[in-house]
Amino acid sequence: MEALLIPLAIGPWQIAIVVILALLLFGGKKIPELMRGLGTGIKEFKDATKNEDDIDKIE
Repeated sequence: MEALLIPLAIGPWQIAIVVILALLLFGGKKIPELMRGLGTGIKEFKDATKNEDDIDKIE
């Protein structure tokens, strides 16, 4: 079982490679916009799940 998880381990070199590839693909100006959009999406998802929890408590 452990032998299957070793290739999935993410180290600092893998993270650095992903960051460099993202910079090459999207450019430095586009990445903050992408992260801002991602943050907005996560915030909306949390708000939606919170609203559903509130509705369930009321019922």
